[in-house]
Amino acid sequence: MPANPQPDAAAAIPRRPTRVERWMPGVRTVRTYERSWLRADLVAGIVLAAILVPQGMAYAELAGLPAVTGLYTTIACLVGYAIFGPSRVLVLGPDSSISPLILATITPLLAGGDPGTAIALAGMLAIFVGLVEIGLGLGKLGFVADLLSKEVQVGYMNGLGITIIVGQLPKLFGFSTDADGFLDEVSSFVRGLDETDVTTLAVGAGVLAVLLILPRITRRIPAILVGVVGATVACAALGLADEGVATVGALPQGVPSPAIPWTDASDVLPLMLAAAGIALVSLTDTIATATSFAARRGEEVEPDQEMVGMGAANLAAGLFQGFAVSTSGSRTAVADQSGAKTQVTGLVGAGIVALLLLFLSGLLTDLPQTALAAVVIMAAFSLMDLEVLRRYAQVRRSALLISLVASAGVILFGVLQGIVVAVVLAILLFFRRSWWPHGAVLGRVDGLDGWHGVRSHPGARQLPGVVVYRWEAPLFFANAGIFRQQIRHLVREEQPRWVVLQCEAITDVDVTAAEMLEQLDDELNDAGIHMAFAEMRGRLQDLVYRYGLFETLDRDHFYPTLDAAIEAVLADGDATPG
Repeated sequence: MPANPQPDAAAAIPRRPTRVERWMPGVRTVRTYERSWLRADLVAGIVLAAILVPQGMAYAELAGLPAVTGLYTTIACLVGYAIFGPSRVLVLGPDSSISPLILATITPLLAGGDPGTAIALAGMLAIFVGLVEIGLGLGKLGFVADLLSKEVQVGYMNGLGITIIVGQLPKLFGFSTDADGFLDEVSSFVRGLDETDVTTLAVGAGVLAVLLILPRITRRIPAILVGVVGATVACAALGLADEGVATVGALPQGVPSPAIPWTDASDVLPLMLAAAGIALVSLTDTIATATSFAARRGEEVEPDQEMVGMGAANLAAGLFQGFAVSTSGSRTAVADQSGAKTQVTGLVGAGIVALLLLFLSGLLTDLPQTALAAVVIMAAFSLMDLEVLRRYAQVRRSALLISLVASAGVILFGVLQGIVVAVVLAILLFFRRSWWPHGAVLGRVDGLDGWHGVRSHPGARQLPGVVVYRWEAPLFFANAGIFRQQIRHLVREEQPRWVVLQCEAITDVDVTAAEMLEQLDDELNDAGIHMAFAEMRGRLQDLVYRYGLFETLDRDHFYPTLDAAIEAVLADGDATPG
């Protein structure tokens, strides 16, 4: 028997997950869980719970709901994702980018501002969001998360951050306003400044200072925990509630039983429309966050299963008097930095929140509302990325313009309407780049290999009687006319005998474009001008053949490389201006 036996090779290969494990990754986590992970997951779960409570309550109020619903939401979504979510470390929960959308959705549907109706509407919305996300996941539509371009995302988040901050300022200063719309909120806040409660503002500003300064000193101690606990202790010890500082008050004891929320059939359509927008924003953020943390841990992202996991988390939240949730980059970072190994971390955090509600709900009675406003304002700052706007201005001003328009859409028209503006911008951006793509006349540059654009290289040499033109997009119905116009313009300007099309960037030719090429070739031939095609993909050449274009276009004028095309043109002896 060898002294150092080698392990069984078959045993080293991970067993393929069963069907149940593929749809419920939490089952696989339980099966493969290692005892050595338990301590790390417990510690990370305890640290995570310290920020789950204040953030959950703050974002519930941002959504126009009782603070306790944020805790119900936190518990339910963490359990739902732990069972169906594929990521080992992702943390879900109430989120600053989703809560304003919830508020904007349910406010027009409320009659008299009844909290019970608001909770039911938010629960219905969460369930619809969950169904949309699960449907996208089962349909293998993970690519939907890529619908919003980066500049549109940045603009949307910047606008959302500004809107949130303005909306929370009255609460931070200790008074309330009755405003509708961003400009009205700004005006109402300015008019109400003489109603500022100095004590409330001092408490809120103190919490905000802690949230801003402490992370610069150390990240080992959660700043949100220090700020919120400090404000709560100060409020209780100094009796600040008697001096006009509004507090959360006593929370209901216990956790709710599962129930299907329902209000009225007329609410279904507006809630479903809003659910689609919320799902888009949530999934875009989730996939981006999951990809970032998976890369750090050497793991793969499963976009479709992420959608199912997100959907399950939202369904669970809706059934337990909660509201729609998203991924939290900050809470995920806390879990990751605290050594989390699996979703057991989230379960530990959910368990601690449940214990708080069951046995220690009185601890939060003296939590100041202004402290929650400070938490929300700080979260709004984290949503914003103003530095990237400066970079856009340097590298691509069109990206800056699109980002600013997306921000303006959110600020001026509202967060839900802002989503529509952002999506429309993303679609227009895509069509703009395909509809009016870049095209370039090519020439030879001394000292450089290959062919280069004559605009970017003024010294580029063109061959007499030959125009070499590169089209950098698919040829399809929307841009076929523009392509024809550009070729006609070049022919009028250059008077060539040959037009050589460099086709490397052409990825498709649809029926409309094929008919255009046929007509253009006839038109050029009548003028004594020939067209040649270089570096066209074999698949597209087969497509051209099926379109029947080889009856018009000369089969011999298709070349594998641009140099081969130019050599053939020069050998023809007809490459001199007419």
